[in-house]
Amino acid sequence: MPIAQNPLSVEVTLPRQDVALLTVEGYLDVDTATEFQHHLANQLHHGRRHFLLDLAAVPFMDSSGMNIILRVYQEARELPGSVHIIKPTSAVRRILDLTGVSITVPVSESVEDALALVDGQGGAAGGTGEPVERQDG
Repeated sequence: MPIAQNPLSVEVTLPRQDVALLTVEGYLDVDTATEFQHHLANQLHHGRRHFLLDLAAVPFMDSSGMNIILRVYQEARELPGSVHIIKPTSAVRRILDLTGVSITVPVSESVEDALALVDGQGGAAGGTGEPVERQDG
């Protein structure tokens, strides 16, 4: 059985000092989850508090990928920070919805939308994009 049948590509860019955008391409599963975890841990180590996970090029994600997303979500909340999923494919979105991950971790249609959530609520929004608490100014 070939190990790297579906290799994972993760490109990390920094839209801001404390924001890491991880553009993921390929299958996010038990064979590739460790690599994804390594990229996230590296960004945490370098002081990033907000994580934007662009999953537009991920055709499949299993529980290994979801567990890593939930783990970094918990770690980011303690900083405090946030995790946002951007443009998941329909198959990945279905899994996120069925498991309830999309209720916990906000899902946005663009990097700009996710950055607006980071700016507006410090990332403390539910998966629907509704604010957890209003800040009237």
